[in-house]
Amino acid sequence: MISANDLTPAELAALLHFHAEAGVEWLLEEEAVDRFAEFEALKASRQGARAVQPRVEATPPATRPAMQPERRQAAQPAASTMPPRNAPAIPDEQAVEQARFAAESARSLSELKTALEAFNGCNLKNSARSTIFASGTAEGRVMVIGPMPSADDDREGTPFAGRTGYLLDKMLAAIGLQRDGILLTNVIPWRPPGNRAPSAPEIEICRPFIERQIALAEPKALLLLGNFTARHFFESNETIHGLRGQWRDVTIAGRPIPAIASLHPQELLTAPINKRLAWNDLLMFKSRIDAEVSG
Repeated sequence: MISANDLTPAELAALLHFHAEAGVEWLLEEEAVDRFAEFEALKASRQGARAVQPRVEATPPATRPAMQPERRQAAQPAASTMPPRNAPAIPDEQAVEQARFAAESARSLSELKTALEAFNGCNLKNSARSTIFASGTAEGRVMVIGPMPSADDDREGTPFAGRTGYLLDKMLAAIGLQRDGILLTNVIPWRPPGNRAPSAPEIEICRPFIERQIALAEPKALLLLGNFTARHFFESNETIHGLRGQWRDVTIAGRPIPAIASLHPQELLTAPINKRLAWNDLLMFKSRIDAEVSG
């Protein structure tokens, strides 16, 4: 077995990052646990229970006494003893309706954040550590939208955290934008377990919240990052390479908003050669923003 002492700092950092991306939250318990002693104690308690259990003679079915109501109730396990971890909260159709009502009832981004944090109709919330809402300000009238929270986002409770967030900050700074001067958010507010893709019902449940965020923020332009985000708003099955670099209108609450898609920072970390494509998209985005401001 390889010990942490056998790894270089760089190798250890890479290993920890790998575990974090895989969804590992804690590497050690708070205190040492003797699992062998736990097993022996459990086995002894079960043997003791069997030893003191009185022997009951078999009774013919016709003469077996009826179980008393009190005993019948005690024999049934309490419903709250072991709740299923990821049991469906409510039917999907009902969850979508509740999400729409909660989102449309919000009259400000702060009210929408409160409504989202109180909403329990999506199973993704059961496994996520944080509810990720928009960060920054809507006053800049610029909105950058990603797909779903990463492991770093989920830990820190903010969109575009960690290495991808650091790269995004550099990309935005290159066109004169700062994180605290725009609005950053994700289509999906909860990280799916194991970083899997959200299901179609989960997407529809989350849709009212992201659309309400856009409606309340009233951005002049949208920058959509990643394959999932572009497909979600452009309603297309093309890849990000077929959707990027083209201005299209996204209609939210009856209002068309110009939007352009580009590569997600995580994709650029994986394939740095594509940074030139993202840079061209950013230049187009900056040109549109400048035209909106001057106009």
